Amino acid sequence: MQQAAADTPIRVASIPYSQVYIRHLEPPRPGSGAVLRLPDPDPAGGGKFTQSVWWPPVMLSAGWVAEHHDEFDLMHIHFGFDAISAADLRELVDELRRRGKPLVYTAHDLRNPHHPDPGAHDAHLDILIPSADRVITLTHGAADAIRARWGVDAVVLPHPHVVDFPTLEKLQAGRRDPATGRVPPPSADRPFRVGVHLKSIRANMDPDIVDALADALAPLPHARLIVNVHRDVVEPGTKDHRPDLAARLRDGAGAGRWTLDAHDYFDEHRFFAYLASLDVSVLPYRFGTHSGWLEACRDVGTSVVAPSCGYYRDQHPSVVEFRHDEKGLDPASLRDAVARLYADRPWPAPTADERRAQRLELAAAHERIYADVLGGSTRRTVGAPRPTREIIP
Repeated sequence: MQQAAADTPIRVASIPYSQVYIRHLEPPRPGSGAVLRLPDPDPAGGGKFTQSVWWPPVMLSAGWVAEHHDEFDLMHIHFGFDAISAADLRELVDELRRRGKPLVYTAHDLRNPHHPDPGAHDAHLDILIPSADRVITLTHGAADAIRARWGVDAVVLPHPHVVDFPTLEKLQAGRRDPATGRVPPPSADRPFRVGVHLKSIRANMDPDIVDALADALAPLPHARLIVNVHRDVVEPGTKDHRPDLAARLRDGAGAGRWTLDAHDYFDEHRFFAYLASLDVSVLPYRFGTHSGWLEACRDVGTSVVAPSCGYYRDQHPSVVEFRHDEKGLDPASLRDAVARLYADRPWPAPTADERRAQRLELAAAHERIYADVLGGSTRRTVGAPRPTREIIP
């Protein structure tokens, strides 16, 4: 395998780069690390690079690797491979091998949240995970699943911060009681705000959770449910319009069971402000694996109620779980989860300094992994010592 010189950065063909998780694997001070992640080539063509548009990923092509193999030392795949077929992914992996380029894969999703049927994603994972020189994932639960299914031991590295540090500090300071370090108790002037965001009702979303949440909050004084949804769900003539659901949401709002907020996609500023306006954010997922939304909530001090599917609870001990998966929703467990946070009102937010330290550790951990695979080390398989947690989230 080709190895980068000691005095030059390790050049990583990152797929993608312009996504917050990947950008926050770098040290907070630009240019201070030993890794150079290539910017995303413009999918519109022309070969130019972009820091904001990456779909579909141009680098996910055996042809791109053949043409540009001298420009990078290894490839690190995170997202975007659902844009290509399993056959094309196999060609990509084979071309990397022909060119002597190691492959690192971070398994964010063991179940694609956009796919009602797991078959296509499973076919991609059956190529990526056994072929990668190193597999990374975000939780020990996911690592256990990877070991059981593919016989590969994944390195566990936690999700970095999502909210930028100045915004994180500002939003935290605006919410916490400086005397107690907690969010003030519910009152008529300051209701206990629970939010659920249905987005555009992607495949893993369960809109029925709204009624169950309204029932759970009904006996709690000063509790308020805020239901968010993208405008295309409730407005006729749009591609994601759901007339029956739109009527249900409007009827419930009219009856005072919740406040309905239908809006366009949030930009980053509005998204973070929305999360900070809540005491609790409930994840309405029937299936999935990990969540950047959860991490953004932690950044701004909003508690998270997460379903039992996937490994959301493994991301951090502050997450409160309820029973919800493709088999159905347990309303009693949802009611207990919300009532627990209503009574306790924890402060789940790490400080900006803690997130900065974590980001530096994540950057160093990735540098070690990249140097390791470039040095020719083989990936861990069953029978090798179980990897330890590199960073405690």
